[in-house]
Amino acid sequence: MLKQILSKFPRKSLKADATDLNLNSNNSANSSSNGTLHVHSGGLVSGKSNVAKRTSSVVFPTSVVSGIEPLLAFKDVPSSEKMNLFVSKLNLCCMTFDFSDPSKNTSEKDVKRRTLIELVDFVASGPSTKFPEPAIFAMCRMCSINLFRVFPPNYRSNTAGSENDDDEPIFDPAWSHLQIVYDLLLKFIVSSSLEAKVAKKYIDHSFILKLLDLFDSEDPRERDCLKTILHRIYGKFMVHRPFIRKSMSNIFYRFVFDTDRHNGVAELLEIFGSVISGFALPLKEEHKIFLCKALIPLHKPKSLGAYFQQLSYCVTQFIEKEPKLASTVVRGLLKYWPITNSQKEVMFLGELEEILEATNMFEFQKVMIPLFWRIGCCINSYHFQVAERALFLWNNDQILNLIGHNRQVILPIIFPALEKNTKGHWNQSVLNLTLNVSKMFHEMDDALFQACQMQFQENQVNLTSLAEQRKATWERLENAARLQPVVGNVAVLVTPNAAPVPC
Repeated sequence: MLKQILSKFPRKSLKADATDLNLNSNNSANSSSNGTLHVHSGGLVSGKSNVAKRTSSVVFPTSVVSGIEPLLAFKDVPSSEKMNLFVSKLNLCCMTFDFSDPSKNTSEKDVKRRTLIELVDFVASGPSTKFPEPAIFAMCRMCSINLFRVFPPNYRSNTAGSENDDDEPIFDPAWSHLQIVYDLLLKFIVSSSLEAKVAKKYIDHSFILKLLDLFDSEDPRERDCLKTILHRIYGKFMVHRPFIRKSMSNIFYRFVFDTDRHNGVAELLEIFGSVISGFALPLKEEHKIFLCKALIPLHKPKSLGAYFQQLSYCVTQFIEKEPKLASTVVRGLLKYWPITNSQKEVMFLGELEEILEATNMFEFQKVMIPLFWRIGCCINSYHFQVAERALFLWNNDQILNLIGHNRQVILPIIFPALEKNTKGHWNQSVLNLTLNVSKMFHEMDDALFQACQMQFQENQVNLTSLAEQRKATWERLENAARLQPVVGNVAVLVTPNAAPVPC
């Protein structure tokens, strides 16, 4: 029965493509006496093997397996042959199938799935010996063949940048195999039998870049697997850490300044959040540049909501590491402030509260004037959620303490916005919150509050006077224009429509 199933596999040679993986056949081990392992392009050969061997290309291509049956169970071979069998099974799993038709190659798919599960169990059990280079090569090759693929254009149509958040993600029909391959790769990387100094030649920059490309998958299950795997690679292969950080930065740059579409931004930021917590102090200039050039501009895209939680965590991690960066972050938020997007404004105000909680007095004083000018505009917003979120800042004890120590500067900025709300905001909840904030300032410094109130009244009188003068001037101009005859293409004076100046 197994012969009949395996005879359906193509006889095409599965010889490793060293060019695609940046691997050289020079890394193969040479044969020696006393039963050491022999390597020939795709498999391992034992010098003294007592295992039943089958080399018929009808059952399995001889270019892939040199003299060992891949369908044998690991428990049926001696310890000296298990690595041979491991490589044979990996080569067997290099066969890929079309999953768009569930009725096609069902028997072969089932054989491959069972083989993958055997490999997962073998790696998870912890081999008694270290993985040799041929085994690492075979694993990377099998993962490359099964996982690395280019997503078609229509596959990327429903991305994080899509305006319709109700679109359901597209799930890969081959997930039943892909999931096991990802699980195998994860267990292989974290295995104590894998030496990083040996594996780094195969899990190299090219391999990592192709893994990062897969983060644009529409399938959230795949992105979650990739997130765990890349985090483990970052932890185990210290030599690759700068390259991984740089490559992730490049993805963010393309997303913000070019494509505005990527499915895996949230997962990449989640990885970076755990990476930031391990940064040594003082922070390197490279890390500060990443904050300014990548993380802060990530507040710009319309799809901020898809990754806002992870982005906010990364930013606050930077400030907790180095409080001097707080003023830089606040200026960045003010630069990208979403004036016409109320949902994003609510997010910005929430992140701003977290930042101010970790901000010291010196950094706060650097940005308090432009910051509270913007908060004043939010207080006057006709969108009640924006106004409410801005007024909720006064419920935070840390922020209230910062405001209290700098009330001489802040209250004159914020007072006109409070008075405007008090006299005419349509939402009762916003009105009540405004009255509470005014009461806080009144109790905090009654003299200053009265001075601001008098100044506000004087400004209102002046503004009324200026408005009347402007109206009278326009009336005189209109009367003068009315007396002049219209000749040819002479412009006609039209009364302008008064329009409020936006914040």
